[in-house]
Amino acid sequence: MVRSMNARRPATLASLAAELGVSRTTVSNAYNRPDQLSPELRKRVLDTARRLGYPGPDPVARSLRTRKAGAVGLLLTENLSYAFRDPAALGFLEGLSLACEDAGSGLLLVPANPEREEVASVHRAGVDGFVVYSVPDDDPHLAAVMERPVPVVVCDQPSIDNLDRVGIDDAHAIKLMAEHLIELGHRKIGVLCMRLARARNDGPASTQRQENASFHVQRRRLAALAEAFREVGVDWEQVPVIERFDHTVSSGESAASQLLESTPEVTAIICTSDILALGALNAARNRGSRVPEDLTVTGFDGIVDAERAGLTTVRQPVLEKGRAAGRLLLDTGEPGRPREVRLETQLVTGSTAAPPRSIEERWFGP
Repeated sequence: MVRSMNARRPATLASLAAELGVSRTTVSNAYNRPDQLSPELRKRVLDTARRLGYPGPDPVARSLRTRKAGAVGLLLTENLSYAFRDPAALGFLEGLSLACEDAGSGLLLVPANPEREEVASVHRAGVDGFVVYSVPDDDPHLAAVMERPVPVVVCDQPSIDNLDRVGIDDAHAIKLMAEHLIELGHRKIGVLCMRLARARNDGPASTQRQENASFHVQRRRLAALAEAFREVGVDWEQVPVIERFDHTVSSGESAASQLLESTPEVTAIICTSDILALGALNAARNRGSRVPEDLTVTGFDGIVDAERAGLTTVRQPVLEKGRAAGRLLLDTGEPGRPREVRLETQLVTGSTAAPPRSIEERWFGP
């Protein structure tokens, strides 16, 4: 088809300025620095731009000129849908979004499949800095982020010298849970944990795998549990720890079923996340086990669904984590020593934990 000779070429910043009889700076200010113009002049510029079909300043050209992208990158080493499916990640994302809104900045999700090493998404991300959300020590996407000459804030993991960090005291938080169960009388325990390394494992996690875990949040939680129970005579080598690579309720359910099939004598299942714990509750229900009469189940995170289920858990401020990470990254103060924001947690004693029943009570009880 022959293009019409009467088709009008798109207006440019220069042609719009000529039409209005103003400088190109005045037109640019109408979009980028509206406080520099009177309301009447800005309205005249924008009205004329719409009439002539001028789309506004080229954002790519502007970023090249200012060396600012106007956006924060969130490195999430999961598939993109995870950010909108996992309640803890969703709460963190909301907090980070609020910090970006306060600073007038955009937010770019930079997902990275945990089973792939392709890092192009990091290299091509047009951002002014990165928030790294809970990645393993040896993650190649993290290495790619570190190569970029932009500020970086890490949330949860890993812990890297010279980088700002936001997190909680994971060891202290889960040790409070362990002490609570110990006081209730539990010694025959099992554990469900999130992935410990980039290599997929859906099954028992040996003590060596626990100690060498590249996800240090899980490593610290397991180490704190081991320390607490060893102090009361529990041989941690004999404690079943079942790992799941995918963080879903169904993964928690299958892990709990596997644990209970292999060691039916356990009186408590400690989960390193609420998602896994909700799955464990399903598994107990399917086996006809009553919680907490026959089996205690605990979680970690304090998500809304856990609260609804009455789960005994550790509540952490996931929204505030995101907000604090965003504020650290967007803080325009003078650079100095690495900063750390450590947030408080709370042990929530719900209705899913009780003293263990004796063998006689299990056999003759109601």
